[in-house]
Amino acid sequence: MVSHIRSLALEGIYGYEVAVECDLARGLPGFELVGLPGAAVREARDRVRSAVKNAGFRFPEGRITVNLAPADRRKDGTVYDLPISVGLLSACGQIFAELENCAFLGELSLSGQVRPVRGVLPMALAARALGVQELYVPKENAPEATLAGGLTVYPVEELGQLADHLCGRRRLEPAPVWTPEPSGGPLPDFADVKGQEQVKRAAEIAAAGGHHLLLVGPPGSGKSMIARRIPSILPEMTRDEALEVTQLLSIAGQLRADRPLADRRPFRAPHHTVSAPALAGGGAQLRPGEISLAHRGVLFLDELPEFARDTLEVLRQPLEDGQVQVSRVAGTVTYPSRFMLVCAMNPCKCGWYGYNAARCRCSAGEVRRYLGRLSGPLLDRIDLQVEVPALDFEALSQRRPGETSAAIRARVEAARERQRCRFGPDGPDCNAHMGQRELREHCALDERASAVLRGAYDRLGLTARSYDRILRVARTIADLAGEERVGARHLAEAIGYRTVKALTV
Repeated sequence: MVSHIRSLALEGIYGYEVAVECDLARGLPGFELVGLPGAAVREARDRVRSAVKNAGFRFPEGRITVNLAPADRRKDGTVYDLPISVGLLSACGQIFAELENCAFLGELSLSGQVRPVRGVLPMALAARALGVQELYVPKENAPEATLAGGLTVYPVEELGQLADHLCGRRRLEPAPVWTPEPSGGPLPDFADVKGQEQVKRAAEIAAAGGHHLLLVGPPGSGKSMIARRIPSILPEMTRDEALEVTQLLSIAGQLRADRPLADRRPFRAPHHTVSAPALAGGGAQLRPGEISLAHRGVLFLDELPEFARDTLEVLRQPLEDGQVQVSRVAGTVTYPSRFMLVCAMNPCKCGWYGYNAARCRCSAGEVRRYLGRLSGPLLDRIDLQVEVPALDFEALSQRRPGETSAAIRARVEAARERQRCRFGPDGPDCNAHMGQRELREHCALDERASAVLRGAYDRLGLTARSYDRILRVARTIADLAGEERVGARHLAEAIGYRTVKALTV
């Protein structure tokens, strides 16, 4: 007898249906799993056998064949334990129920307990699109699955409990739709930052337009402190953005059980020893990397020249395209990576070149080698490059707090609202993502502004890419000022963020 059970699998951040086909036949006892199963899937044979017996059921005798269709796509993970066990019990008549509109996900322990799995939200979204009406998931994953909407989600704790429900002996209660609660503690506030008004202005522009930011200065000048406060001035995520971030965290296994919906923009700060695959994504099961986990948020790279050059170069394509394609032996997947890059660095190995000649111990050659770790194409993709000078005693000793993040955020949100009204629902979500059509339409220059940009282009040796990025930054500066047209003074300020003396040795 053959039973057909619906389940799901992941490819990138998208789910697709997997049909678990269980066939019981006469012959010598055997348990075969086919359909390109990975190592964890092949081990399901032993977990399912023990779970079925210890849950009080009779394990089918004879030759068992389980096919995971489509058979030409690799299956990984432990998500198929539950549908395989349901399929076997259905095929041998121990579960009798109509299962056509149901789908099952979950790992089994040897005692029959159902354990949580990764990637439930994207699979639940796929199940809804496929017309599934009832989704059975581990109890810990149920709040996450309810975020998909349009499904009746049943939380399952053990195999016997699920069988009683399917046979009508004891019904499970559907999981209530999870509703967000107030976020945790407050984020670090810009009120703590003393002085550095120009740097805070650059951070505000970057947040208002979604631009990339590089902070260059000596040790202790406040680069990391400012960078870690940028999330506090970014606008709230929309529902769609929050679901995108949640899907990536779920796939990576980093979603908190008590907060199944990400309600704050990500802030990822990998150590400079991170490898290129950890940054871009990959591994045996093609998991998202740091640049995808920073999607819709901030990727902060502190001590930028200390990163391996090959590692930094993987950023170039995602910075342009907003997505990263990961190709490994296991397959090829594409993850979104629309993040805001924030970098901090010293001007030399000791940190004092150009700021304190008495303390700098680096020769000109050593400084060039240090800065040579950063490629020109990568620096060209960073919109705002700002010097962060050391603070004097008067600035450090003042007791009056600086401007709060709430005040800065209000201006940022007003600028983002202007961008949303300008581009509409089908256009780019911020100025940093404008294409050529939007640049022509919304960044038209008058004669005076064009002369300012022409002079800078010739004097600074700008590239076509930096030309476009200056226009985007100038558009954001105009939005913060509440002005419709990009003027000469907006361009002049934007150009000023492309000239850092410490980087020209």
